[in-house]
Amino acid sequence: MRVLLVEDNQLLAQGVVLSLAKEGIQVDHLCSYNQALAALDNEDFSAIILDLGLPDGNGEDLLKHWRKAGVSLPIIVLTANTDFDTRLNCLDIGADDYLSKPFDVRELVARLRAIVRRQHGLDNNQFSFGALTIDFTRCEVHFREQLINLPRREYQLLLEFAQSAGRVLTRSQLEQLTYGWDEVGSNSIEVHIHHLRKKMAPELIKTVRGIGYILAEIQ
Repeated sequence: MRVLLVEDNQLLAQGVVLSLAKEGIQVDHLCSYNQALAALDNEDFSAIILDLGLPDGNGEDLLKHWRKAGVSLPIIVLTANTDFDTRLNCLDIGADDYLSKPFDVRELVARLRAIVRRQHGLDNNQFSFGALTIDFTRCEVHFREQLINLPRREYQLLLEFAQSAGRVLTRSQLEQLTYGWDEVGSNSIEVHIHHLRKKMAPELIKTVRGIGYILAEIQ
C-alpha cells in the first residue's frame, strides 16, 4: 500500500511515516497545498491522509478539487479542529473518514486499512485467493496453510497484487505503489517477484508479456 500524506507538521509527519512503515505501508510526504495539488497527476497511491490546516491553502478546498477532478482514492482527513460542522462538511464533500488531533497512530493504521479494503471490495481483515491467504491485521501470509515469512518490500508487493486481484499491474505501477519516491533499482520488481514465486509457487504471479503481471488463483 502506498499512501500520500499531506501534513505541514514535520514532527507529526515523521512519526506517521515511521509508524506506517513498520506496518508495511509506503508513505510519501508533502507539506503544502501547492505541492499536493498536482501530486496525483502521474503517481499511483492507495489512499490519502490529508491535514486541513496547510500553510498555503485549505485542506477542504484541496479535497473538493480532487473530488471534482474525479479522484476516487480513499481520503482520511486529519485536523486539530474538532468542530462538528467542519467534520460534517469534510464528509459531505468527499472525505471517507476523519481523525482529530492528537490521535493514536494505531487507530490511523486501522482506519486506513479499513477504507482501502472497502475500496477494493474486501469486507474483512483477511484476503483469500486460492491457496493464498493474507491476514491484514497481523501482516501474515499463508500459502497452502504454511506461514510464509516475507521482508517488507515483498509483503508490500504481494499486497498490491492481492488488492488488484484479477487486474494486470504494470511494472511502473508496481514500482510506484511499492517504492513511492524512494530510489528503486532497475530490476527490483523482477527480483521481488522471483522471490515470491520461489517461496510459494512459480505460477503464483503470471507475466503478461508486454504489459505487466497478474496474481493467479492456484490451489
